[in-house]
Amino acid sequence: MFSIIKAAVGGLTALCRVNGHQQGLLHGHLKVLAAGLKTHDIPPDHSDVVLPDRRKLKFVNKMPNFKNAKKEMKNLKDIQGPATAANAFTKGEFAIVAMGGGYLHWGHIEMIRLTINRKMDPKTTFARWRINGPYKPVTRKGLGMRMGGGKGAIDQYVTPVRYGRFIVEVGGKVELGEIQRIMTEVAQKLPFKAEVFSRASLAAFQKKHADMEQNNQNPWTFKEITLGNMLGIRKVLSPKDLCHNGRFAGKFHLPWRV
Repeated sequence: MFSIIKAAVGGLTALCRVNGHQQGLLHGHLKVLAAGLKTHDIPPDHSDVVLPDRRKLKFVNKMPNFKNAKKEMKNLKDIQGPATAANAFTKGEFAIVAMGGGYLHWGHIEMIRLTINRKMDPKTTFARWRINGPYKPVTRKGLGMRMGGGKGAIDQYVTPVRYGRFIVEVGGKVELGEIQRIMTEVAQKLPFKAEVFSRASLAAFQKKHADMEQNNQNPWTFKEITLGNMLGIRKVLSPKDLCHNGRFAGKFHLPWRV
């Protein structure tokens, strides 16, 4: 009996010696475990965040409350150039920012409201609009009507959006990874290019473009060429090109232009 036990222990010892385990009668049949120490990031402190009373996006009317609605021309300058309002954070930490010009009709606004309100957690998150309700009239003639006969009747109202305008701002006791999927889903359904930014990423994005302009080594910039009227270029440029130094082509932003 003793010989059988000795043979078994000897076999385990040989097996452990082959696998590189510690030798010996007591360690031959034991599995040595090694414990490691993992370091995790300290969770953010949201103790100073104050959630508002109304945390969901409110309903937006389909048309403005005008007594006498008036027809307007297209006036494409409403969507050209950078935004001069609602282009900075107020109370939130994350936002959907327009990277080009375009029009939002009521269907887009309702899609944004339903998607965010249904998928976000109102106990820890709040959202607020950074755009106005539809106020610009868009006319349309009936199907099969002849050309002429004046401007058509008002078909719907839209909201003009410029480059850099915040669409929705989100904040609360939440991190970007928790709501980025929801905001990206909304941004991909908009009629113009839009991206999701946080306070830090937006500051880095703006600093990158400022550094590109400051460290540019090419002396022949768009501004210098237009000021010198080289090859008579001024006759083919619009006032918008002179104002924005060629950074915009219609409603589209040109990020490579310095």
